[in-house]
Amino acid sequence: MPIVKDTLRATVRVGYDGRVYKQFRGPRAEERFANEVKVLRHLEARACPFVPRLLEANADELRIVTSSCGSRVDHLDESRTRELFAELEHFGVQHDDPEMRNVTYRMQDGRFCLIDFEFATILPDGDVKNG
Repeated sequence: MPIVKDTLRATVRVGYDGRVYKQFRGPRAEERFANEVKVLRHLEARACPFVPRLLEANADELRIVTSSCGSRVDHLDESRTRELFAELEHFGVQHDDPEMRNVTYRMQDGRFCLIDFEFATILPDGDVKNG
């Protein structure tokens, strides 16, 4: 499986089956793993269409498997980037790392998506903002 990210905090590989395998490591790995799992489950319960789906979560190995949300984006207008992260708040989540490195493009439906929720915050009561 090709490695697409290898940092002190995580290794991310994309399988030939299209699934994304993320292994947490480094400082506060258990906490970051638990938070990403919680946030992805929250977003799935609210049918957020532009985030990966959590397929597996292994707490013993600090590893998650998600669906793919396409390819990383190299160029994106700053205002469009802000809009994408603001749209996430309509599903009750603040990303807390709103950088272009956390934006992907899914060619199947021409949709920009957001990834990497280990530092995200579920808004109070998971409230969905009116938009």
